[in-house]
Amino acid sequence: MSKRCYYEVLGCSKDASADELRRAYKKEALKHHPDRNPGNPRSEHAFKEVNEAYQVLSDEQKRRIYDQFGFAGLEGGGAGAGDMGDVFSHMQDLFAEMFSGGPFGFGGNRAPRRGGDLRVQQRLTLRDAAFGCKREVVVHAPARCDECGGSGAAAGSKPEACGPCRGTGQVSTARGFVMFTAPCARCQGRGQVIRNVCKPCKGEGVVARPRKVTVNFPAGIDSGQRLRVQGQGMPGPGNVPPGDLYVEVDVEEDPRFERDGTDLVTRVNVGFVEAALGAEVHVPSIGPEAENGDDSGLTVTIPAGTQSGAVFTLKGQGIPRLDGRGRGCLIVVVHVQVPTALSARARELLTMFDEELRVGEGEDVEGVSRRRVAAK
Repeated sequence: MSKRCYYEVLGCSKDASADELRRAYKKEALKHHPDRNPGNPRSEHAFKEVNEAYQVLSDEQKRRIYDQFGFAGLEGGGAGAGDMGDVFSHMQDLFAEMFSGGPFGFGGNRAPRRGGDLRVQQRLTLRDAAFGCKREVVVHAPARCDECGGSGAAAGSKPEACGPCRGTGQVSTARGFVMFTAPCARCQGRGQVIRNVCKPCKGEGVVARPRKVTVNFPAGIDSGQRLRVQGQGMPGPGNVPPGDLYVEVDVEEDPRFERDGTDLVTRVNVGFVEAALGAEVHVPSIGPEAENGDDSGLTVTIPAGTQSGAVFTLKGQGIPRLDGRGRGCLIVVVHVQVPTALSARARELLTMFDEELRVGEGEDVEGVSRRRVAAK
């Protein structure tokens, strides 16, 4: 059977760059890979063609000879399907990229590089979240065994290198001219075996017990955000480093405030006389002074004629920003309270007050008198 042009095999033009050749090779090799086409001789042949073509075209010298003299120039030069040394190299490098973590065996089942991660939730008050705090978080998870230091071996002994994998944790097998790698069945990918097992941890290197982890919560943190504490997760097998601890934050509701990002909203009740005449009212504060026992809050001046629903904004009295650039605002919403029970004297005074307002607005005295009689 006559050979096809190498550029045709890879689906590239003759002026294709090295990167274009590499991408084309990965595409075609994946398409015709034996694991994707079991028992298909045509795909097996195409797979060999792809590897042979890339072996030549990826080598600058061989490619130059092929471009000038064709297949005749490569005869006797070691190129072709029979030269498997470079093919193994290409396959290991390129297929590791394509199948890493996948079903084809290249890097998909490597020994763990570190322990697993843990997640816990921590509840904070609004003030703690606003100004930051340090808390001890209790983690209920396996911890490294103190008896063996996490090795899993009894005192006075230590793990030994695994014979079948020579301590690498991986064993390789060849299928045709493709090399596949998998975790060692004897040591489960650890690269070590334990002959004298540690009794407290039964050779696992970890024991179940609660432990405390000190976590610094930054000022301005909010519900739904999480912190990562490196190295405080699940311990890894053998000498593998532990994973990380993720602390998810849940901020308690404060009856005095509603949080909107870095802004706080509070509501204050004002009597209708204060709203009419103007007054100074106290509003709650979340500043550091409140944490020290000073609950007087802040003083806000309500001007005369303030209506219910009026909003006053106090800049720099809200939640600190996570980036440290100042604080949000404290938004004060005024609610004017109207009395629901009036004495006879209070009713008379309010009627007189209403008359004065109407006269001041230009209403005739006779109309005011009729309103007074109707009120009685």
